[in-house]
Amino acid sequence: MTNTEQNQQKKQKTDFDAVVIGAGFSGLYMLHRLREAGFSTRVYEAGDGVGGVWYWNRYPGARCDSESIYYNYTFSDELLQEWTWSSRYPEQPEILRYLNYVADKFNLRRDIQFETRITAAHYDEENNCWSIHMEDGSSVSATYFISGVGCLSAANIPRFKGLDDFKGQWYHTGHWPHEKVDFKGKRVGVIGNGSSGVQSIPMIAQEAEQLLVFQRTPQFTIPARNHPYDPEFIQQTKENYPQIREQMKESWGGFPIAPSVRSALEDAPEVRQEVYETAWEKGGFFLTYTYHDLTMDEAANETVSDFIRSKIRETVHKPEVAEKLLPTYYFGTKRPILDTHYFETYNRENVTLVDVKSAPIEEITAKGLRTAEAEYELDVLVFATGYDGMTGPLLKIDIRGKDGLTLKEKWNEGAHVQTYLGIANAGFPNFFMITGPESPSVLANMPLAIEQHVEWIGDCIEYLRDHGIEKIEATVEAETAWSSHCREVADATLYPKADSWYTGANIAGKPRSFLIYLGGFGPYRQICQEVAAKGYDGFSLVAQPKPVS
Repeated sequence: MTNTEQNQQKKQKTDFDAVVIGAGFSGLYMLHRLREAGFSTRVYEAGDGVGGVWYWNRYPGARCDSESIYYNYTFSDELLQEWTWSSRYPEQPEILRYLNYVADKFNLRRDIQFETRITAAHYDEENNCWSIHMEDGSSVSATYFISGVGCLSAANIPRFKGLDDFKGQWYHTGHWPHEKVDFKGKRVGVIGNGSSGVQSIPMIAQEAEQLLVFQRTPQFTIPARNHPYDPEFIQQTKENYPQIREQMKESWGGFPIAPSVRSALEDAPEVRQEVYETAWEKGGFFLTYTYHDLTMDEAANETVSDFIRSKIRETVHKPEVAEKLLPTYYFGTKRPILDTHYFETYNRENVTLVDVKSAPIEEITAKGLRTAEAEYELDVLVFATGYDGMTGPLLKIDIRGKDGLTLKEKWNEGAHVQTYLGIANAGFPNFFMITGPESPSVLANMPLAIEQHVEWIGDCIEYLRDHGIEKIEATVEAETAWSSHCREVADATLYPKADSWYTGANIAGKPRSFLIYLGGFGPYRQICQEVAAKGYDGFSLVAQPKPVS
């Protein structure tokens, strides 16, 4: 037997055509898409059920901040007609029910291995396959290795001094227990006031005897104005979804909302005030769409920032508390947060705001928490400290490409991240990332962004099969050019100037970078289509060797 024949025989022994990490929005659709195309596919999921972040994020008040009628799969007209959302911004249990419904409808569970955490994936150059290793010591091989871990799945638990000594209970919003946590009659401390903090604080306050909010950075939030959907509205939406879907695909953020072409500085102050008031009353992200330059121009941004600060002052009764809640960063450069009675919560007698910017947390004690100024006795601690975003979920896995190069080494621990389209990496053949760094990802409608990546990756793998190609890899030149373009677009905005999880500023010691493509979802989608139409321009394709006769 020749060496070529031996190698071909080895390649036939791969366990699967594709292995996918994660059974959230990304993993479920990737499994369905590849399986429908005839590829053997296995999804590995650390949890014991589907849902991804919606499986883990069960904290009080957890809900979607995108309107539900757009926060769903659009690939199946039948699915769109069958499922009906109850309200504008559904809570976590409803979203989890939706994803379980999808898994059942398309019979996906039979190809998902639950309670299995992937710890490593190493590219085998000799056999052109990926060797994928599990926490339990088992391993499988696959031709294609696909990450569906998402951008926000690596929980950030600050290792405060003394945490292990705390005699009470503590929780992280990203890994909440499945059973209800009882706050009745308890002194509760919440550390952090990002999205999960803003959503959970009003709910915990209704139950706890005393709630202390330990705030480092005040946040801009916008009222969600959640409400049940009218049946007639749902019917109209379902009837018009083909047109809605096309509008979403062509839009900047993946929502059928036309951006303004006006500058905030063009309108007279009284006109601008009326524009902001109208958007504020609508709730949701309409405020971010009022003017085109809110995240481009400092003076324009200050107009909307001042408007929101005035609303905080109106809402919070105690002036000294209101002042502590006033944000100073550029509005929109951190993930805008939708709230339900967040600022009103600070008017409650059982709620205290503690500024840990001026008096930092020094340690967790057996009885509670000590700052530079005081000690607080607590029964329960809640860490609403978010995630190691964008790169964190990927760098937690030992991913090694050609010559044993790890992704962590290639990206220099996150200090020098480069990708091609946020989908692929030079030096890592047949490895795909769904909504990876340098794609629109979290600044687009996530289910739609996921669909676009899944369909692009699925089409690509079909193309490789149909054209007898065994290996695809981004070129260094294409990767360098794409990363440079991403930085150039970002640097023309205010986004990189903010300390946010977008830039990694929430993780101690993490290199600062901005890893989201800001050119818009619609234009990005067009770029990806053009790359594919040109025979996967920017990729190196290696054909399968012809069998020896």
